[in-house]
Amino acid sequence: MFSEKDKLIDSLKFLHTTELGAERAGHNLGLDTGDIVGWCAASIVLPESVVTRRGNNWNVRVAGCEITVNADSLTIITAHKYR
Repeated sequence: MFSEKDKLIDSLKFLHTTELGAERAGHNLGLDTGDIVGWCAASIVLPESVVTRRGNNWNVRVAGCEITVNADSLTIITAHKYR
């Protein structure tokens, strides 16, 4: 049986975001990268990342941030820092 993390990692080639989603995630995390999708994908595969499923979304906690991905469309909705 695959874990939620395995399911998400298996689908990473379809991970994407909208222009607004990239802007929101980059701003919330204070990132200065033009590749938000690449940054999120690299964070998701880290051994210390924790992936949970809440409703239609996967929530990934890693390195002080939480990334929210729609599980059906594989769209990065937002990302933000947490304490």
